[in-house]
Amino acid sequence: MRREDKLWNGYQLIQDDRFFKLGQDSILLSDFAKPSPRARVCDLGCGNGALGVLLCARMEQIRVTGLELQPEVAALARENVTVNDLSDRMEIVCGDVRDCKNLFPVGAFDYLICNPPYFSPDSGYHAAGENRRTARQETDGTTEDFIRAAAYLVKYGGRAAFVHRPERLCDCIALFRSCGLEPKRMRFVHQNAQSVPSAVLIEVRRGSAPGVQIEPPLLICGENGEKTEEYNRIYHVKDR
Repeated sequence: MRREDKLWNGYQLIQDDRFFKLGQDSILLSDFAKPSPRARVCDLGCGNGALGVLLCARMEQIRVTGLELQPEVAALARENVTVNDLSDRMEIVCGDVRDCKNLFPVGAFDYLICNPPYFSPDSGYHAAGENRRTARQETDGTTEDFIRAAAYLVKYGGRAAFVHRPERLCDCIALFRSCGLEPKRMRFVHQNAQSVPSAVLIEVRRGSAPGVQIEPPLLICGENGEKTEEYNRIYHVKDR
């Protein structure tokens, strides 16, 4: 089933139940990412194009290129480009992150964003449907593949922002450093102040000296059980 979801500032998103849909992690990543105002941005594994649309809604002059493996999902992403009148600022390329050297020149982008598959094929987690499985499990590209692609695509001195599972953090940092990407900012996402983190947001820089800033935790709910002011700001609750 297809539906049109309203975002904010007049933007919208066409979603399809067959494919992985916009979730909390991507929305939080779109706010955590800090590209420069005129940056050339790559959304690696862009799915239905949601992250690119969110960034374009937030920043009026950036340009986004989304790379998506699945042709049907890439077609949906192109629909979202069209319905939001973003054809002059956003494009979708159908291709494999493992083949990025044949798709783009080295250092083609100033900034990169990525919400990669979190789970290994033998993790015990099994998403329903082939399309969702590709988006959530490392069946058609591992975390290492996405990080190596990011290291190739982002220019020297450029940055990349990822969201991943906290239990994969050590693996991610080891892979970042082996590819010349140094973690510079990190923030954990918690349901509330008493809960363990459910996600980690990481920004890395290509060709940087060591030194990482651990930002205050992002809390979904406050002590009263209601959504926090920051969470409502990220979701533009007052703008809908």
